[in-house]
Amino acid sequence: MPIIEVNGLTKAFRTYKKRPGFSGALKGLFHRTYEQTLAVNNITFQIEPGELVGFLGPNGAGKTTTLKILAGLLYPTSGQARVLGFVPWERQDGYRRQFALLLGQKNQLWWDLPARESLELNAKIYGIPAPRFEKIVSEMGELLQVRDKLNVSVRELSLGERTKMELIASLLHQPRILFLDEPTIGLDVVSQKIVREFLRAYNQRHQTTILLTSHYMADIQELCRRVIIIDHGKIFFDGRLSEVVDRFADFKLVTIHCDGAEDRSNRSLSKYGEVVETLPGSIKLKIKRDRVIPACKALLDELPVRDIDIEEVPIEDVIRQIFAR
Repeated sequence: MPIIEVNGLTKAFRTYKKRPGFSGALKGLFHRTYEQTLAVNNITFQIEPGELVGFLGPNGAGKTTTLKILAGLLYPTSGQARVLGFVPWERQDGYRRQFALLLGQKNQLWWDLPARESLELNAKIYGIPAPRFEKIVSEMGELLQVRDKLNVSVRELSLGERTKMELIASLLHQPRILFLDEPTIGLDVVSQKIVREFLRAYNQRHQTTILLTSHYMADIQELCRRVIIIDHGKIFFDGRLSEVVDRFADFKLVTIHCDGAEDRSNRSLSKYGEVVETLPGSIKLKIKRDRVIPACKALLDELPVRDIDIEEVPIEDVIRQIFAR
C-alpha cells in the first residue's frame, strides 16, 4: 500500500503585476493587475514504503512547492494528497511526529548555541528519553563524522558540518518519511559523499521513505533507482533512472583507440556519427544506437584499431538535454 498518494495536485500563486514608475504605483492603489502562476499543475504519483525517490527538475519546476505541500506548509489550490493516511495540510499531531523536512537553504538550529543544545530542545519537543537521545546522537554523529563538533556554536561550524547537524536534527525522532530539498547544496565532494553514504545506510537500516531533490546528479545516481522529473509544474517522467537513458538518449559514445587518430579527417569519419573529440591515439564519436554495431565493424575495417570503448551517455548530460527542451 502506498505511503504517499498524490492525485491531481495543483498549486497556483497569484502575484501583483506593478506598472513602472510612480504613476504605476499610484494606479495600483485603485486598480491592480494580477498574474497567476501554476507552480504545481495537476500532478499524480505514488510512493511505496521504504522507497528512495529522486525528484528532479530545473529551477522553478515545482519541486520545493510539492515538498512543502506534502509537509503541510502550503495549502494546494486543488487536488488530493495523503501521506501515512493523513491529509498533510490538516497538520494533525500524529502526522507531524512521523515526517521530517530538511531544506538545504534553511536553518532549524539556533545560530548562537552549540548544536547539542538545539538537538536537546528537539528531543524535549518529541518526548525522546535521554538515554535514547544520547544513543541516536552518538551513532549519527559518528557516521557523519561530526561527533567532536556537537558542543561547538552553530555559527562557527562549516557549511558541511552545519548540514550534517541539520540532518541529525531532522532524523532525531526517527521519522517514517524524510523530505530532502537540496541537502548537499554548496558542500565539497568529501562532505557530499559522507552525506550520501549516510542516507543510503539509514534508508536500508530503517526503511525510511525518502523523497530527494538535488541538482547534483551524483546524489541521484548513487541513491535513487526511481526518479520523478517535473517541469513547469507537470510530471514529465516517472520511472527507473536507467530508463531515462534508454528513452531520451538515442545514441552511444564510441571511442576508437588507434595510431594516428589525430591525423584522421573529421569529414571522413562523420559518415559514422558525430565526432565529439579527437586526441592523440583516440577518437570519440556519438553514434545512433541502431548504428553502433555496423559502424564499429566498418571502423575496424577502415582504421588500425587497437581497442574500442562503447559507453552510455552520462545521465547528467541526458537530464540537461531534457531540461533544455
